[in-house]
Amino acid sequence: MENATLNDEYGYVKDSKVFLKGYLDFPDRQIGEVKRTEQEAIDYFKNRFNIVLNKVEQLEREIDEALNKGSYLTKLIQLQRKLKSFDALGDFVPLLRRLEEKEEYLKSLIEVNQLKNLEIKRALIEDVKVAAAVTDYATATDQIQEIKAKWIRTGPVDKEYQEEIETTFQQILDDFFQRRRDYFDEQNKLNQYRIEEYEKLIKITKTLSYAKDLDEAYAKARDVRNAWNNIGEVPPKRFFKVNKAYRHFLKLFYDKYNAAKGIEPKVRIDPRIVEQQKLLAQAETLLRSPDIIEASQEAKALLSKWKEIKIPFKLADKELAERFRMVCDKIFELSYLARVISRKYPAFDMKSPEEQLRTKYRELEWLTKREKSDLEFAQLEFDRTATGDPEQDKQAVGRINIQKRKVQMKERILIEFERKLKAITG
Repeated sequence: MENATLNDEYGYVKDSKVFLKGYLDFPDRQIGEVKRTEQEAIDYFKNRFNIVLNKVEQLEREIDEALNKGSYLTKLIQLQRKLKSFDALGDFVPLLRRLEEKEEYLKSLIEVNQLKNLEIKRALIEDVKVAAAVTDYATATDQIQEIKAKWIRTGPVDKEYQEEIETTFQQILDDFFQRRRDYFDEQNKLNQYRIEEYEKLIKITKTLSYAKDLDEAYAKARDVRNAWNNIGEVPPKRFFKVNKAYRHFLKLFYDKYNAAKGIEPKVRIDPRIVEQQKLLAQAETLLRSPDIIEASQEAKALLSKWKEIKIPFKLADKELAERFRMVCDKIFELSYLARVISRKYPAFDMKSPEEQLRTKYRELEWLTKREKSDLEFAQLEFDRTATGDPEQDKQAVGRINIQKRKVQMKERILIEFERKLKAITG
């Protein structure tokens, strides 16, 4: 400060250079040069002090108002460093002390939160151990994915425990998914073995129709049927294919056997199939109901009854089930359309039949476009987030298939409306 030509409370000018006076453990340091007059230089750097003052006050406000206050610690430390090297004239000591107080406050909050996070993550480790022990891999996977999402949402823990708990949690996941992969590998091998056994029996069944001794072939068909029923389950789609071939060749043989023996076969229908046929008939009656909105409520009840009928996959009538589902889908789509029409067109009943049909067509056409747009978005989102694991992606695929079915039914109804309009207009 000796030989200073201009002295101020927080700084001075010496040899046409501006210096900030030392404070705390910091020595005097040059912060600038005199461009025009010494007083202007001092005033300029005193005004610059308002910049850091405002930054400190702003950060304090943000911290006070924030929900996640701990996230501001890094920003606060960066501001502390900036203050210590900032070129300005002013009293930096109170500002640094204010930041130090906030730093201690944030560190105490973070410590409390980290202890809480540690407690939560240790509990999640216990939860994931239980979930990983579940023998139903589909159920276990759903539970583990839910626990993993909670883990990700939970904040960090103290560095002392971070590696330990992360390693423990990840090891449980790795062990589970490895066991699951091993299980499904074994299942695939078992399924392949069973498919091969089914195919062997199909080859035997195929030869029955060419047998010279039909009685001997009939006994062999019975043995094949017993063996077929004892092979075990395989994925439904794969079983459908082999079962279709088996039933085809078995029918050829029985037709030949019955014709040779003069037997008139009696067709036996499973009583559960009969019950489903009744539900289909009721659904088709509801579809013709004048009050389609009320009919949709009754259709929901029919759907519940259908789900209560448990039929083994081997005995299920796929065509019957698909027809029932389509009739219900049509009722639900027409019901939704009716509610839209009722809301938007209070005087709808006063329109001519042709105008009513045109109105329905317009509204359904718009609903179809919207549904298609939603489907495209859902498909894009699925493509972005899909894991590639059929079990994990099962729910998302199911939702997309439902949307596809809705679009398809709307398009079918539109075709019906179009056909009716052509009939009316000639």
